[in-house]
Amino acid sequence: MMGEHSSKQYDLDLESIRSRVLLMGGMVETQFLDAMTCFRLVNEERAEQVMKSDENVNHLEVTLDEACSNLIVKRQPAANDLRTVMATIKVITDLERIGDEATKIARTAKALVGRSNHPALNHYNMVRTIASSASTMLHNALDAFARLDAEQAVKMIAHDAEIDHEFRSIMRNLITFMMEDPRTISVALDTLWVAKSIERIGDHAKNIAEYVIYIVEGKDIRHTDYVAEKMAQGR
Repeated sequence: MMGEHSSKQYDLDLESIRSRVLLMGGMVETQFLDAMTCFRLVNEERAEQVMKSDENVNHLEVTLDEACSNLIVKRQPAANDLRTVMATIKVITDLERIGDEATKIARTAKALVGRSNHPALNHYNMVRTIASSASTMLHNALDAFARLDAEQAVKMIAHDAEIDHEFRSIMRNLITFMMEDPRTISVALDTLWVAKSIERIGDHAKNIAEYVIYIVEGKDIRHTDYVAEKMAQGR
């Protein structure tokens, strides 16, 4: 009876943590979308709000890390359960870093205020596609985590290569702009920093999907050909 009671309490504690992790995920998802809106509109006030909201994300990271540590100490989970808790801690870290990248984008948007933009280089259009791809990746990663859907996680990870390709294309285009017209250098560099932050958000979303597979299948697929092999099997 004691073991059953302890197991039920562990499940309740873990589910509470998972719910708050998903809340944190929703917060950083909104933060990223708001940051991109700021970059599009070059809105200083909204950029300040995005930067301020990062404090809430950071606070949630600290409280969730503490909750996970307490869960390990108090419940002493066995191998499979411990794997879930450790992966959840890593998801929390990646979500916090996504918030940091969104803050960088908002900070860049704020820096653009009052700066003359060159008509040949539309800073937002340069990153619109990669931002949409990264936003979809993040949403799908959080959905896979919520449902512990390893199959969706595999499909989502495969899209990270597309974001990497888009980033390299943006970088080449921006370098061309700067070489052909030095007047675009300032805004081109700002756009490049934003594109890099977006690419990093895609990387963190990929990490979250990898942790889902680790929780479900017990396999650490980082730096392996696991996803390529799975996609090949599905063809």
